[in-house]
Amino acid sequence: MGLQSMTGFGRAVADNAGAAIVWELKSVNGKGLEARLRLPPGCERLEQPVRQAIQKRFSRGNVQASLTLTRTGAQAQPVVNDEFLRDLAGLARRLEEQFGVAPATADGLLALRGVLDAPEAAESEEARAELDAAILATLDAALASLETARRDEGAALGELLLGHLGAIQSLTERAEADPSREPTAIRARLAEQVKALLETGAPLDEARLHMEAAFLATKADIREEIDRLKTHVASGRALIAQGGPIGRKLDFLSQEFNRESNTLCSKSNAAAVTAIGLELKSVVDQFREQVQNLE
Repeated sequence: MGLQSMTGFGRAVADNAGAAIVWELKSVNGKGLEARLRLPPGCERLEQPVRQAIQKRFSRGNVQASLTLTRTGAQAQPVVNDEFLRDLAGLARRLEEQFGVAPATADGLLALRGVLDAPEAAESEEARAELDAAILATLDAALASLETARRDEGAALGELLLGHLGAIQSLTERAEADPSREPTAIRARLAEQVKALLETGAPLDEARLHMEAAFLATKADIREEIDRLKTHVASGRALIAQGGPIGRKLDFLSQEFNRESNTLCSKSNAAAVTAIGLELKSVVDQFREQVQNLE
């Protein structure tokens, strides 16, 4: 199963017994899955099955789904309730004669609720069920189109994230191999510091001084951070290879990367390692920013 981005667009068009069906879907980033629907009047009954179809396909992202339903031919003609219209016209004449109100106009009468019935109201249950099935089938095609777009974007994101992981590994190896971490270099640096303190003439317990120096050297060691960074790189590559909705897991991993790079910088006692740590933080920020786009 490949990766999916949370961004994409899908569209599908179909025709059913003179009704043109158009679905347009747009997906953007979201913490969870949220579906916002725009259905034409008379199609409210489809809201639940539409939401279920979206939930079946995706686990994260804000999905905007818009349905346009255009009727053509004879079915597009409205159905006039003649008896109701005659009653309203008669009432309007009486009001004009008795109270002197303005005479009713044809467009005013036709605009009243119940005078004109939309074609949907005149459909048989069988025809409506057939239309609903066509609308949902077209939705499924639009969802497939959206899923393809999200997978294409997800594949590109996967390559980008693997590149970031490669950079993190390279920087980790550079920190590990830096000459400042060699025991001889650490001893020489501590010896210089001890010598400088002794030359001040202040009374110092030399044994205690060496003990403190050894403690500081241990505290400044970044072995654990390096090991954890390597482990996190391996975990990130395994998750990307696994695929599926791994966005939250990679986001947690990016927080771990950030924690280790911060600790590496704070422990560093050499300018070269500090510079590597700062570069590492920059790559980790880029990694986390891209992870926010994944399902």
